[in-house]
Amino acid sequence: MDVDWGAEVVDQIDAHWQGRLRPRLEGLSDEEYFWEPVADCWTVSRRGQSSAPVSLGAGEFTMDYAEPPYELEPVTTIAWRMAHLIGGLASTNGKQFGGPAVGEQTYCYAGTAEQALRQLDAEYAVWIDGVRTMGTAGLAEPQGEPAAFAHAPMAKKMLYTNVELIHHGAEICLLRDLYLRVGSAAIGS
Repeated sequence: MDVDWGAEVVDQIDAHWQGRLRPRLEGLSDEEYFWEPVADCWTVSRRGQSSAPVSLGAGEFTMDYAEPPYELEPVTTIAWRMAHLIGGLASTNGKQFGGPAVGEQTYCYAGTAEQALRQLDAEYAVWIDGVRTMGTAGLAEPQGEPAAFAHAPMAKKMLYTNVELIHHGAEICLLRDLYLRVGSAAIGS
């Protein structure tokens, strides 16, 4: 039996995106986007207003960051998780699919939920179309960089991106569920 591995990689994540993740992001408010379920969350902040050790980004808004190891793993907001996904997709799009050359350090992050959703949709669309065009043969090509993965197949990178979208997407959905039950009540009081 011949398997079209390119189609399998695309179908796995696009079914998740279309049927599970993206519908759950509809109606995301700025309050949810920036909601901090605990004190000292990592988030997206106006330039110069972050309390994190490092601020990544080239625009008016930056993403909190610090090099591991951490004393405690940071809790992050929906804004941070979306910025992480958007920056990762944009970086891959720039390196593999003809997008601008950006990364988490040089991306211009959104200051509103609506802007972030537009960024996420745009970067996802470029990325999924790019993976579709790779096909099985393209997924078998070596990554080329970073050095630790230079000889690993592109499939490894694309499957890792699937994991990131599923993993952080589920966390975003959980944060939305918690906000609806806990966060919005705390804000209203």
